[in-house]
Amino acid sequence: MTASDQPQPENPRARKFSRIRVYYRRRRRRIIAAFVILAHIAGGLTSVEAIMQTRTPQGAVAWAISLNLFPYAAVPAYWIFGHTEFDSYQAVRRLNAEKFEPIRMKIGKSIASSGLRDDPVDPLGKMLESLANFSFTKQNHTELLIDGEETFASMLQAIDGAEKYILFQTYILRHDTTARKFQRSLIAKARAGVKVRVLYDEIGSLGLDKKFVSELAAAGVEITPFSTNQRDGRKYQLNFRNHRKILVIDGKIGFSGGLNIGGEYLGKHEKLTPWRDTHMRVSGPAAMMLQLPFAEDWYWAAGVVPEDLDWTARPSDENGQSTVLCLPTGPADSMETCGLFFLAAINSAKERLWIATPYFVPDDQIISALKLAAMRGVDVRIIVPGINDSTLVYYSSASYLDEIQEAGIRAYRFQKGFLHQKTMLIDNEFSIVGSANMDNRSFRLNFEIILAVKDKDFATGMREMFETDFSNSTEIKPRELAKKPFSFRLASRVSRLLAPIQ
Repeated sequence: MTASDQPQPENPRARKFSRIRVYYRRRRRRIIAAFVILAHIAGGLTSVEAIMQTRTPQGAVAWAISLNLFPYAAVPAYWIFGHTEFDSYQAVRRLNAEKFEPIRMKIGKSIASSGLRDDPVDPLGKMLESLANFSFTKQNHTELLIDGEETFASMLQAIDGAEKYILFQTYILRHDTTARKFQRSLIAKARAGVKVRVLYDEIGSLGLDKKFVSELAAAGVEITPFSTNQRDGRKYQLNFRNHRKILVIDGKIGFSGGLNIGGEYLGKHEKLTPWRDTHMRVSGPAAMMLQLPFAEDWYWAAGVVPEDLDWTARPSDENGQSTVLCLPTGPADSMETCGLFFLAAINSAKERLWIATPYFVPDDQIISALKLAAMRGVDVRIIVPGINDSTLVYYSSASYLDEIQEAGIRAYRFQKGFLHQKTMLIDNEFSIVGSANMDNRSFRLNFEIILAVKDKDFATGMREMFETDFSNSTEIKPRELAKKPFSFRLASRVSRLLAPIQ
């Protein structure tokens, strides 16, 4: 027997370290196993909470699936974004109602005494007035603004003409070259003695340069973020965002629509370019009405009711022929105002229903209403982006578009850039321009603003706009989804399951 064949004496030190390694390996496995078990227990318990708290059965199912299959990501996501406690919002809503009731009464008297109230006789008009708790007003002048250059030029011109005050609200506020143009104009007006208030969403404008804000404040601009996560010692949900876009000049001129303030809206985004969007300008009593949702949001954000606003209803100086309704919606509404608005609009269509939305992730009620509209002979067309800033939305919308085509609805994907407009044309007179998308977030989670316009000339402009957009789009062929690869179809179906929480 050679020396190498002799059994080597075991090294006590090596044996000790080996035992330590085995111990820590087993301990690590136990910790991981315990974490997995606890995560799934937390997912199960949280899914019960989601089922009890989520507003819709579809949302409850989507959260329950996510929480049980992917608890590691879904549990924190639910408690940060999905947990919907509305008590604090309802409390603030009641407080707002008390604070702003005198203003609402003043507005109502002013509209009635000036003869600018329009009492609708059509079912849609009556439904929308009930939803909005606002009146249709007449003798407004409306102007359709297509894309960023036209919109921003009109907004900056209006700002430069301000004499008393400016109310400026946006979801996204950048600090790029485009935003600097607005900053300079607002600073110039503030230094000239015009009262300027700027309100931006805290999450939508995440990353906004503090210096940009401080420069505005130093010039006398009152600027504050809209935050929904905490106020007056009460906790709110990060997931409820203020998606409204409002600009009001002296209570006489107003703007709203789909555009925020940043270079991407001029086609300067690296991937989503050119940028296709729609805004509108209104002068007359509807511009004055736009002040109320801004004032309520300002009170929420700053805790102060603006006292210097002009609540007098006046006809437009620009030969106004439009009848307009201002419809603010939000998660604190006693009813799901935004979703009900879309249902009312779809159900009222008799000849034409053309819709443009960047995020087509509707609920079952909207899908059914769209199908029924097509079945009763309405020309229903929907245009969505050909490229999207959300992969989840892109896949889920493919499933919805495939389904509605079975009822004869025509669907299009826009090919000349990113389509971001939120517009609707109903028959030959009724037009919708606003900030609301056709998805669960706008229906139930965001604060939105919608302008409904009754005007044949404005509707003609909308029709021409849609026809141009259709010509720049590719029509989706029926059952196109069935021809896609299995991986695409699977992603589409899975994304649709998660649609209520997108």
